[in-house]
Amino acid sequence: MDIQLADVLIHIDESLRADRRASVEAQLRDIEGVVSVNNPEDKPHLTLVAYRSDKVDPQSLLEQVKAEGVQAELVGL
Repeated sequence: MDIQLADVLIHIDESLRADRRASVEAQLRDIEGVVSVNNPEDKPHLTLVAYRSDKVDPQSLLEQVKAEGVQAELVGL
């Protein structure tokens, strides 16, 4: 079985409190195909998501962030 992993960087346009960032991260982790989510404390506007490209696409990840009421866009890697 050949699993295709990909990364996408999501730029969050606003300053979110730590609890709100944690909520966004949790929502992303709940998506089938998401392998990891990293939102470093020193770069709170950037969220790196590793995912299985056969299970989910970057646009769906962005839509989930926006569904949380957060202004964001994809940044290519």
